[in-house]
Amino acid sequence: MSRFIGRERELAALGSILDRVRSEIGTSRPGRCVLMRGRRRIGKSALAEEFVGRSGLPSMFYTAAGDAAAAELEQFTADVAASSLPDRGLFADMAPGSWNGALQSLADSLPDDRASVVVMDEVPYLMDRVDSFEGLLQRAWDRRLSHKPVLLILIGSDLSMMEALNSYDRPFHQRGSEMVVGPLNPAEIQSMLGLSAPDSFDAALLTGGLPLVCEEWPPGASSWEYLHGALTNPVSALLVSGERSLAAEFPTQAQAREVLQAIGSGERTFTNIARSAGGIAHSTLVRAVDLLISKNVVTAELPLSTRPSKERRYRIRDPYLRFWLYFLHPHLPEIERRRGDLTLRRIASQWSGWRGRAVEPLVREALARLIPDDRLPEAPAVGAYWTRSNDVEIDIIGADRGPVAKELRFVGSVKWLESPFDDHDLAVLARHRAALTDRSVPLVAVSRSGISRPGLVTHYGPDDLIQAWQP
Repeated sequence: MSRFIGRERELAALGSILDRVRSEIGTSRPGRCVLMRGRRRIGKSALAEEFVGRSGLPSMFYTAAGDAAAAELEQFTADVAASSLPDRGLFADMAPGSWNGALQSLADSLPDDRASVVVMDEVPYLMDRVDSFEGLLQRAWDRRLSHKPVLLILIGSDLSMMEALNSYDRPFHQRGSEMVVGPLNPAEIQSMLGLSAPDSFDAALLTGGLPLVCEEWPPGASSWEYLHGALTNPVSALLVSGERSLAAEFPTQAQAREVLQAIGSGERTFTNIARSAGGIAHSTLVRAVDLLISKNVVTAELPLSTRPSKERRYRIRDPYLRFWLYFLHPHLPEIERRRGDLTLRRIASQWSGWRGRAVEPLVREALARLIPDDRLPEAPAVGAYWTRSNDVEIDIIGADRGPVAKELRFVGSVKWLESPFDDHDLAVLARHRAALTDRSVPLVAVSRSGISRPGLVTHYGPDDLIQAWQP
């Protein structure tokens, strides 16, 4: 059995809510609810399983499968009957004939004198398949479930539907605390795999912090050692997770998938995405992009500067999906015919350039977490700047707000190569700063391999950046 790594913040948050449930046993409403959401295969179910196991409390874990309402009810009934709840026999003796009755019987199965945990996974399927499910859940929670000392954890991978569940105009509004589960961060990956800081960032770009993919990575192995093993295994998580995620999130939206593949191939502007996706109509592209953004798969960004800009660019939020779409998806047939060596050779030839751009969002996130420090001032907005012609591109912009700032706090360059940041790189950065502003805004270099002349600029390396995610 693999060792559970990370998620200490999430486990502590769940533990704190459970402590509230325990402390209020005997009161009128000791129950608490958590609405847990996150991308598919990000480890939400594993997190809930780990928490339930550590709690040692009576519990029930049910996962919806997207079946018809009657089949879902049958599975729910079976899962309660097989649970460790003290009065689970109620379900074995008389199976409820409706979801309304099932939720009421669930409440009757919960203990009154000690805490319990109930997990309902893939709740959006129930919202989609069961008529008025949100209203049924709200009624059961208000009348029965919340009166028991239970921690109810509702999990969903459809981010927009989970957000809607708690929106002000929906029945379950303000009845649960929201928890967003993200990927394993570079520090957690470093701890899990025993890698250096630079190699941990590489692993973050390859795996996206997906626990199932990280679990396949042999501790201490280099990126190339890992890739060699994964690309010779047609059922490795690295290969299959991308297709499974897309099939689950976009089962019928073929055009959304085509647009996603266009962005994954490296296209970032609306015009180029349309061209790469086969010249689809403007309105169709708008709908597809809006869907991808609503599902938090794609993000749309504007240049950060003191001047308004309409030069919007798009990128895939998940580093793993970005890697999979660029390097793996177009060449799955050759991997399936056991020629993963060709894929690996292609990755090696393009890796340096692809990695240099792919790491930039991760670098900006790290800086946003680290500052203010003894090197850089506070900057509530950390972004990037570009022009339509790309004659001026600045990897890092720190400002008082975005996307249109009143004041720029610093500008910087990311050089994620095996060679250090040198005088030439500094000259380019200074020239681009001059094109952006006439003020002497501080310069910062972020380099994988250090700087050639210490003291030239404020500098961050991988060991500095990874501290952003340390406890």
